[in-house]
Amino acid sequence: MSLIRKASAALAVSVSSLAAVGLSAALWFTPAQTRAAASAFKPNIIVILADDLGYGDTSPYGSKIVRTPNLDALAASGVRFTDGHVTHPVCSPSRAGLLTGRYQERFGWEFNPKGRDKGNGVSLNEIMLPQVMKTAGYATGMIGKWHLGQPRPYYPTARGFDSFFGMAGGGSGYIVDPKPGDEFESKGSDDELDDVAQAQPAPVDLTKLKQQLEAARARAPITRDGVVVNETAYLTEAFTREALNFIDAHRRQPFFLYLAYNAPHRPLQVTKKYYDRFPDIGSKPRRIRAAMISAMDDGIGAVVARLKADGLDQNTLIFFLSDNGCPDLDGACSNGPLVGFKRWHFEGGIRVPFMVSWPGHMPAGRVDNRTVSSLDIFPTAVAAAHGTLPADRPYDGVDLMPYLTGKNSHAPNPLLYWRAGPTFAIRDGNWKMIMADLAPPEASVAHGKARNADSATFGQHIMLYDLTLSPVETDNLATQQQNTVARLQGELSDWNKLLVPPVWVSKTQHYVKQDGVMVHLYD
Repeated sequence: MSLIRKASAALAVSVSSLAAVGLSAALWFTPAQTRAAASAFKPNIIVILADDLGYGDTSPYGSKIVRTPNLDALAASGVRFTDGHVTHPVCSPSRAGLLTGRYQERFGWEFNPKGRDKGNGVSLNEIMLPQVMKTAGYATGMIGKWHLGQPRPYYPTARGFDSFFGMAGGGSGYIVDPKPGDEFESKGSDDELDDVAQAQPAPVDLTKLKQQLEAARARAPITRDGVVVNETAYLTEAFTREALNFIDAHRRQPFFLYLAYNAPHRPLQVTKKYYDRFPDIGSKPRRIRAAMISAMDDGIGAVVARLKADGLDQNTLIFFLSDNGCPDLDGACSNGPLVGFKRWHFEGGIRVPFMVSWPGHMPAGRVDNRTVSSLDIFPTAVAAAHGTLPADRPYDGVDLMPYLTGKNSHAPNPLLYWRAGPTFAIRDGNWKMIMADLAPPEASVAHGKARNADSATFGQHIMLYDLTLSPVETDNLATQQQNTVARLQGELSDWNKLLVPPVWVSKTQHYVKQDGVMVHLYD
């Protein structure tokens, strides 16, 4: 805990120093010049978030299947982290941590709402990043997937965004006007989208299919500032279009843009244009997913190109990451060499692609193996904006700029924590420990969902890994390193005292095999 407090203190010093620079400038310039100078020193900030993108799903992170030249270029222009983490292995809690800069368990947003965000959302006592950016003089906009509350008090434009275009819930279909050659997977969607209809495999009646897709979109509509819009473009392209419009509209003032693509999350749907790029992929779901990632990669390239065309690329700080690892899709996606998937606290669920670019302000083309977190985006953005963190609450991330520029060679986050009901995980340097409930005996041959189950009486399984010796979490050292287990349990206990109970219990739970035993996961 002391490390978190030290990080907050260091950030306060950093922000104070930036404020002092602004005060000094004010003494030498006229008011108009001071305002202009302050604007010039405020970089635009863009956070690009992918949805269910696996660690190994892009070429900067080793994919030999999916070609992502624009993400390659983004990595070449900045820093690519190999040990970047999110705060939860499923969508909504992860996004809550990113946008508040605080472990979401501090305010009870511990599990996916799964439809319950239609009646409530992230606590109104929490301060979102766009609110702080507005205070710092920024225009703020969000495009894409929100998933943190749908009614008015919790809608994006009530949480600090000047404008919003996208879906307020957990997802929506990508296509509503299918054309010959567009492709769809035949399987149903996962729990987060069980109100979104899936198209049937070809051959299909396009007229009937269009009716199905329009009905699905009506149940998960696209809205602009609270008003439903009839969006007929491929959704990834629509989000890119809106991002370009936002950049153009605000190119003469500092802006904060949160571009939260829902790609490549299910439903797997893609237009012929992108599907035809991958004729050598034999698996249809894998090919569709690769094409969806390619469409997103095109969008990221268009955003960077527009920044360059508007002369903003040297004054724009860009973050790119995923909200969690990819799900278990029978080989249709990849978490690279990592073990586990979305919903798991193995690295495959919580370690994600994580890149930062600010041309001229940090080294280009650098690979950084230190541990970073999505929690760091909030304080980094505020410091870069010459803003001030609210002083009435602790923040759990650190300002990454000294680490990105090389001024600080230490690990930004030597300690990271996770909780999902009775499941806990901790990262302390190279040590990684997971504590999960054992599944009941009847689940020993099962692998799937466990709804409304309680396995607490069946004991707990502890997994301890030295990620230096076992980077893919295969050699459990818990029985050999009992002192280390006890120390990490103590650290988790101290952290857990800072948290509150979840707003609701997990609606859907899963049995999966970890370390040779069946354990119970909660999301």
